[in-house]
Amino acid sequence: MNAPDELLAIRDEMIVLRRQIHAHPELGYEEFLTSELVAERLREWGYDVHRGLAGTGVVGTLKCGDGSARIGLRADMDALPVHERTGLPYASVTPGRMHACGHDGHTAMLLAAAKHLARTRNFNGTLHLVFQPAEEGLAGARRMLEEGLLERFPCDAMFAMHNMPGFPAGHLGFRAGPFMASADQVGVRVIGRGGHGAMPHMTVDPVVVCSAIVLALQTVVSRNVAPLDMSVITVGAIHAGEASNVIPDEARMNISVRALRPVVRDELERRITHVIETQAAVYGAQVEVNYEASYPVLVNDAEMTAFAQDVARDWLGEDRLIPELQPFTGSEDFAWILRQVPGCYLIIGNGDGEGSCMVHNPGYDFNDDILTTGAGYWVRLVERFLV
Repeated sequence: MNAPDELLAIRDEMIVLRRQIHAHPELGYEEFLTSELVAERLREWGYDVHRGLAGTGVVGTLKCGDGSARIGLRADMDALPVHERTGLPYASVTPGRMHACGHDGHTAMLLAAAKHLARTRNFNGTLHLVFQPAEEGLAGARRMLEEGLLERFPCDAMFAMHNMPGFPAGHLGFRAGPFMASADQVGVRVIGRGGHGAMPHMTVDPVVVCSAIVLALQTVVSRNVAPLDMSVITVGAIHAGEASNVIPDEARMNISVRALRPVVRDELERRITHVIETQAAVYGAQVEVNYEASYPVLVNDAEMTAFAQDVARDWLGEDRLIPELQPFTGSEDFAWILRQVPGCYLIIGNGDGEGSCMVHNPGYDFNDDILTTGAGYWVRLVERFLV
């Protein structure tokens, strides 16, 4: 795949590095080995290395020339609590921990670009490389911002890239505006009155209340959200009771809510809370609702997205761009960064052939064939931005 000769020369080295990270996955805020490896390599290549933001975060800075422009590139480092079942020789050595989302590849791509850029120094300005912990549901980006990321390392624009199975390997995808959905979590405690399973009329059955809530929630999207506005409500867990002949005192539910527009997100919160409370009241139960706003909608800046896409088009050609890329219902904490600085979050195809599976699957693996393409794109982007 297209890449500078210097990147092709270090391809095998970077694959070894990627597989080393893959074999030793670490969960959010526990990326001790990974951050040490990243910091060590960056120092070796001449970067000013700063550690400690969000605990295990690493920022490498390289300045060239007298240019005033500043660009940031971000890669996530954390793994998932998934038991790997790939059977690969470099599979996770830690049971119940796996790089099932490709963050090992994201880190390796950025490190490959970092090495090349440090060697060539074919740019004029300031480059900040942000290796972020805890993207997987723990909001590492938000914590880095709260601890002064952009105050200490100001950027005129920031960019991030994620691999995506189901798209041709090495093809790049861009979309301006809302691109990744918000993600909110709802914890529900339904308080009924327990009793004997043979005498349900003497109880307030929280299991029945949960069932009614689940069914009623199905109408929120279909009847309260415009058909062209994406939204998803998923009841992922219901916990109640232990015996078949005992009606429990209470039940708990965990719900995931996603949207692509802030106004829809707000309406979902209002309607979901109302549905839960009224359904409980119908059955004589009490309810506690803990509605937690988690990741916001990721919105790509139009100007920076057009710039990033032009870089890819000029380098790879139109046929290597993913046409008419649609928004994703998944979520991404880079959204917080894009709220404070213009930028673009893009995807790189991980492959769409036989055996390709989606991320967060115990059989997933990052495609090493796209490593130099991703790294090469970062190099081209930096050299175009910092002229």
